[in-house]
Amino acid sequence: MKEPPSISDAEWLVMQVLWQHPESTAQEVIERLAQTVSWSPATIRTLLNRLLNKGALLYEKEGKAYRYRAAFTEEACRRSGGETFLARFFNGALSPMLAHFIRSRQLSDAELAELEALVREQRKKP
Repeated sequence: MKEPPSISDAEWLVMQVLWQHPESTAQEVIERLAQTVSWSPATIRTLLNRLLNKGALLYEKEGKAYRYRAAFTEEACRRSGGETFLARFFNGALSPMLAHFIRSRQLSDAELAELEALVREQRKKP
């Protein structure tokens, strides 16, 4: 299966709209993003075109408009981006990354419990 392309922070915001509202037109994406960012419609259209060129989006023509949808799930893009981040900043090593974030942030009891449960779950795997 094809891997998701690298997606910039701005492109990620566009993708989030399309993951939450599949089959959106450019105008619908623009209206939804206008609630959280101050980008011009032209900027958003440029981001949609970049995502199309990267293969991150699919589209169907509907009259004069195009309906866009994500070519990859949010989880697949998150996994791919996470692997890129891990390789870039921690030479692909998971343990130093986890240690860095655990030491640099104050974790709540709930977060610590979740991490402990994940470790227990991982130890049970063959």
